[in-house]
Amino acid sequence: MLWALLAWPLMVAVYLWLTRAGRWPSLHLQVHGPAIAGAQASPTRTPTLDASLDGKSAPAPAGPQRRAWRWPSFAAVVWGLGLAAALLALARPQAVLLLPSRLDTVMLAIDTSGSMRATDVLPSRLEAAQAAVRTFIEEQPVQVKVGIVTLSGTASVAQAPTTQRDELFRAIENLPLQRGSALGSGIVVALANLLPGSGIDPEKIIMEADGPPKPDTGRALVAPGQASNQVNLSPGSNKAMAIVLITDGQSNMGPDVMKMAQLAADHGVRVYTVGVGTPEGVVLRAQGMSMRVRLDETVLKKVAEVTEGNYYRASDAQQLLEVYRQLGTTIRLEKHQLTEVTAVLLALAMLLVLCGSLINLRRHARVL
Repeated sequence: MLWALLAWPLMVAVYLWLTRAGRWPSLHLQVHGPAIAGAQASPTRTPTLDASLDGKSAPAPAGPQRRAWRWPSFAAVVWGLGLAAALLALARPQAVLLLPSRLDTVMLAIDTSGSMRATDVLPSRLEAAQAAVRTFIEEQPVQVKVGIVTLSGTASVAQAPTTQRDELFRAIENLPLQRGSALGSGIVVALANLLPGSGIDPEKIIMEADGPPKPDTGRALVAPGQASNQVNLSPGSNKAMAIVLITDGQSNMGPDVMKMAQLAADHGVRVYTVGVGTPEGVVLRAQGMSMRVRLDETVLKKVAEVTEGNYYRASDAQQLLEVYRQLGTTIRLEKHQLTEVTAVLLALAMLLVLCGSLINLRRHARVL
């Protein structure tokens, strides 16, 4: 129905042609007011008798004058915009809308491996992450539950999901640094706490990953005898919960990160990844050994892509704070599918027509 919009410029052209002086006097009077219309409609002055008696020739009658042109009134412009909105509504347009999500629980998985003491993000990667996490928690709605998982060589729950902000702040104040980095363990422990009835057994999954390698059977990663009632959902479809993974991206222990990301995707849970550090990294020295620790963005981007989340990079403390503010807004808003906005355009058209009528009523004491 977009072809109906072609009628709009034609209507405008006809309207302008009719409102020129002399074509439709009543319409011209309505649009431009009585002063101008009256002046243009006044008859040409005829020679008087006194002028003939004085022997002076009367002035020649004025020749045909070009019709005056004036822009339409403001009310007519508003009416025209209302007509355009109504014609556009006939096409039943659609748009992608961002609306508040029904977010219920967020699990924060914080990397506490030794590489997080690097100082390429001042005062250190971990301390900057702690400050940013605190800001993130403060800006969440009071009804949203937040939980904290720490991950190093393994993963554990530092704070179960709760709405008590003081308990969360105490949990992030003292995060001990430990050896190893198991990002996959952090994801599966956070996922099990988000979905306690899903049958996911994080201890079994982590123990199997730390033991001798076994052939991939392609089976779901759930506890024996317990079938998950949410497996194979569309990635990102579970809008009520999300995981935020804060790390420098280096994983050297635990279950495979991408398999755990796929497990989260099968349950519809989004994983937002935040990379803390710089690609150049810094050299850390401990127990007579030196090692350069860099930000590994590759795996973090893949995790976010598989689960329909987003990846954010923070190279300094201020940028990390901005990332968490943006992340808090992103999690609370969900991108809906195409939604028809015909009603919005019709309401706009009616509002414009009403405004044009009120303007015309004030200026000329008539609605139309």
